[in-house]
Amino acid sequence: MAKIQMKTPLVEMDGDEMTRVIWKMIKEILILPYIDLKTDYYDLGLVHRNETDDQVTIDSANATKKYGVAVKCATITPNAQRVEEYKLKEMWKSPNGTIRAILDGTVFRKPILVKGITPYIPTWTKPITIARHAYGDIYKNTELKVEKGSKAEIVVTNPDGSETRALIHDFKTSDGIVQGVHNLDNSIASFARACFNYALDAKETLWFASKDTISKTYDHRFKDIFAEIYENEYKARFEAAGIEYFYTLIDDVVARVVRSEGGFIWACKNYDGDVMSDMLATAFGSLGLMTSVLVSPDGKYEYEAAHGTVTRHYYKYLNGEKTSTNPIATIFAWSGALRKRGELDGITELMSYADKLEKASIQTMEDGIMDKNLSAMSTLENKRVVDTETFLVEINKRLSSLM
Repeated sequence: MAKIQMKTPLVEMDGDEMTRVIWKMIKEILILPYIDLKTDYYDLGLVHRNETDDQVTIDSANATKKYGVAVKCATITPNAQRVEEYKLKEMWKSPNGTIRAILDGTVFRKPILVKGITPYIPTWTKPITIARHAYGDIYKNTELKVEKGSKAEIVVTNPDGSETRALIHDFKTSDGIVQGVHNLDNSIASFARACFNYALDAKETLWFASKDTISKTYDHRFKDIFAEIYENEYKARFEAAGIEYFYTLIDDVVARVVRSEGGFIWACKNYDGDVMSDMLATAFGSLGLMTSVLVSPDGKYEYEAAHGTVTRHYYKYLNGEKTSTNPIATIFAWSGALRKRGELDGITELMSYADKLEKASIQTMEDGIMDKNLSAMSTLENKRVVDTETFLVEINKRLSSLM
């Protein structure tokens, strides 16, 4: 068959360790035989980031703004041990954080449902997508230890030079701690629009929750901005699409999520989204079965797997051992990006290929062929544990029959 032609390149962000190895396998076995692949390539491996003083990460994000769709391999965010291991010039920031900031993006994570891997919540028959506001709160906090006898205040210096003060606590009887957090109206508005746009794209209802009954200024501001943007910009479009926007308190929404059948998008503030995305990934099965897409408010998309670089398997690979590493989330990053590229460029063959790649991947697992991690979770009988390359070859057998 003739290869599917592309009009506009994908931005391709290569990564680190075992996922970098799998990245190359996926391209060679599942993509290049079927697609005349056009990518604007950036090596986000830690070695190259260090060589370029992390400029390559900035360049890849700006390329995503230019071309509109990117696919990213998992990357290392270095700690002190990694600085020593890789002889880094400095402890470079998270590439995901840098890209999120440049795109002003919101992260959407969605589980992949597979027969034989049953969610811990038996009523969850449809996936639940988590949308995390990836700015502010405790992730950009200022905090101090406080000595007994001290008084802590919030002080805001107004544009005219005057001050507004509010007492946090008078530490008369004990030492303590104090923390200051902030957020930006512009960032919250971008988060809201990204969520509303994603919901319309997915044709799924959107839930948002905060704790506005307790946090009557900070959390209430989130609630108000979401409500204003929905009423002024999205209400008619949601009604036409047959979906709804729903607000409630965070503790109420947790109870509703547990009782639900799934099939909706759950928008969360930064900390809530950090915690709840890992909870959902585990409850649905595994981070290896969790997709992740960064969406900007102006409609730029960056697809990746939700998991890390699988360091332990990489060291085995370097020792010449065959590894049984789950490639599914990385495959779905490619399929998601290629589908979106096809959608934006009007290439139905590319969209169809993405659908078939995902179908072949799921069928392979439901036929009992899977990696060691998935096998431990699956209730299917007659499972066959295979190494990563064999797994991809088996997927390709099913994919080729669909093409």
